[in-house]
Amino acid sequence: MQIPEGFLFAVAEAAIKKPGRKDIALVVSEADAVMAGTFTINAVKAAPVRLCMQNIRSERGRAIIINSGNANACTGKKGLADARKIVSVVSEYLSIRPSLTYMCSTGVIGTPMPMKRIIPSLDELVDNLGRSSFRDVAEAIMTTDTFPKLVSKRVRIGDRQGIISGICKGSGMIAPNMATMLCFIITDIAIEYKVLDFSLREAVKKSFNRITVDGDMSTNDTVLIMSNGMLGNTPITKRSPYRTVFTDALNEVVYKLSRLIVKDGEGATKLVEIMVKGATKESDAEKAALAVANSNLVKTAIYGNDANWGRIMAALGHSGIAFREDRTDIYFDKVK
Repeated sequence: MQIPEGFLFAVAEAAIKKPGRKDIALVVSEADAVMAGTFTINAVKAAPVRLCMQNIRSERGRAIIINSGNANACTGKKGLADARKIVSVVSEYLSIRPSLTYMCSTGVIGTPMPMKRIIPSLDELVDNLGRSSFRDVAEAIMTTDTFPKLVSKRVRIGDRQGIISGICKGSGMIAPNMATMLCFIITDIAIEYKVLDFSLREAVKKSFNRITVDGDMSTNDTVLIMSNGMLGNTPITKRSPYRTVFTDALNEVVYKLSRLIVKDGEGATKLVEIMVKGATKESDAEKAALAVANSNLVKTAIYGNDANWGRIMAALGHSGIAFREDRTDIYFDKVK
């Protein structure tokens, strides 16, 4: 996998849920990075999500610490204090301000973080910095995932080649509005915050916000992107000739990652992509597609290899959009 310049990785075992696997990871930029992020819209937000949402206001970051096995959600004031403590310890080890360190967690909801095991593991974690790969991080953050999810793409910016690389985890509680997932994207391409933030939100809107497996929304969903600018290009601005090149590449990376999540959905036997054409507006197309995708009758028909198109028409009928059934064509691949 291609990795952008200036990023270091580490993993360690904290036995957060059970011993025998690496379950805590660290991603560090060697220089201050421009940071942007999107987070769950669930009213119940995990402690690390709340902390990330505070830190992201600075638009800068240096490190992301991630653990699997415990979501640190519905853990009250202690959960937030635990997240702050972990961030503080890691930041001290790295000699950076705590506001530059982001924390993300995934796993069981409602269980306090096992701090007596986590805190001692942080020393080893930082010592391992540079000895692990981005793939190691992708494996360490897995919960019910059956395989690590990684995508990378080279991007030509003038006479230079930058890289956008991303990892994610997620297979259960996958519903629109970002599913139960964590995603971390890194790039060495210099880009202004406003452009990076807008580009990320648009990419997430067209990918993670349009996938569904079981219809449930998580408390920990987070997507973070770090741009450390070590490619040395002139920072991409709103009027930069390379803005479209960057956004197209980011869209591709995030879209491919979202497909991997659906492919690995808990209990999933098929990956289905729904395309809606001829809608009067994009929001109608999205409503129609999600009505079909979330229909249990459509899901059972597809699982049973039964081309029961009537169930699709019924789902469109309760989607809330205005359409004419006598002007609607339905295709399974190329079969009308």
